Amino acid sequence: MDAMTVLTTRRSVRKYKPDPVSRELLEKIVDAGRLAPSARNVQPWSFVVVTDPATRKRIADITEHGKFIADAPACIVVLSEDTKYYLEDGSAATTNICNAAAALGLGSCWVAGDKKPYAPDIVAACGAPADLKLIASISIGYAVEVPSPAKKTLAEVAHWEKW
Repeated sequence: MDAMTVLTTRRSVRKYKPDPVSRELLEKIVDAGRLAPSARNVQPWSFVVVTDPATRKRIADITEHGKFIADAPACIVVLSEDTKYYLEDGSAATTNICNAAAALGLGSCWVAGDKKPYAPDIVAACGAPADLKLIASISIGYAVEVPSPAKKTLAEVAHWEKW
């Protein structure tokens, strides 16, 4: 799938088939996250790929709006060192992961992490060092359905030269 098709068709998926996602596909998706741009090329991220059902359920139970993570065959937790631009860098990696999943025929959903009171609990559930920042928990799997929410038009959001 070409980049513009991915960008215009990718949506947040919250219902997944039980079919497992291969390690090969998950590695490609994480590699796309690794290749994201970062401020000053610091690359402060780390990724925890979770396929174990018990750990996915634990992560899902901790989140406020990510209960569907328990039903997805995989979850990628995006973590970052506490650098000046950790949120921007981690968000770029998260976007790459979601877009790569779509390009490979998979659905995904970005579940917020940074500044959530439960963030340290997810970091601990992954067995990661406590000083890392949680950027996102991303469900990954084959979509049962892909929602199609209305998007604002270009004319509604683009301003030329000034507002």
